[in-house]
Amino acid sequence: MATGRSHRPATRGRGIPEATVARLPLYLRALTALSERSVPTVSSEELAAAAGVNSAKLRKDFSYLGSYGTRGVGYDVEYLVYQISRELGLTQDWPVVIVGIGNLGAALANYGGFASRGFRVAALLDADASLAGRLVAGLPVRHIDELESIVEDNQVSIGVIATPAGAAQEVTDRLVAAGVTSILNFAPTVLSVPDGVDVRKVDLSIELQILAFHEQRKAGEDRQEPDGDVPAVMPA
Repeated sequence: MATGRSHRPATRGRGIPEATVARLPLYLRALTALSERSVPTVSSEELAAAAGVNSAKLRKDFSYLGSYGTRGVGYDVEYLVYQISRELGLTQDWPVVIVGIGNLGAALANYGGFASRGFRVAALLDADASLAGRLVAGLPVRHIDELESIVEDNQVSIGVIATPAGAAQEVTDRLVAAGVTSILNFAPTVLSVPDGVDVRKVDLSIELQILAFHEQRKAGEDRQEPDGDVPAVMPA
């Protein structure tokens, strides 16, 4: 669902390709499920199937982490959870601000997965003065005028934008000027950011349009003749 645009090189600090970085959360999710079931080890084939990738790609990805598993045994689940969490920066707490506390912003604020994955919602911001002080997910909504001081006081480096499209670029500019270097954008617009700032975009409407395309194609296939040939058009 998320699409990314990075203004950094195609490889990260330890030479890990961006495509591999994008798959690490998938591996971590699958490994966490195994850990919760007290599964001690997992083969590359089993983990690849759980993560939705092929095993050769998984082994290549893990080679960038320096993890090669043990022949006949597989990978140590707990160690891989730690190793991937460390590589993703999840062994420390990341303060996050959410800007735009409408229906979507409020839903994001109430999402319990942030804290369990190393992200702490430091503040909720909105331009609507009537929302100031209202509690959402246990946090008071604060006015957008406080953005800069909140970012500085909480050492925020990640911002989540859930504003209308028309306000998103201005919010982005203020976040970047305040020191935020990573943005998760839910607004239906393309953001312009300087080098050194990473943007990940989540556009639900685009994803639904892609699904609509596939549904239309499947419906067209269902209307074909049983042998797969499209019926000839009869002359008038």
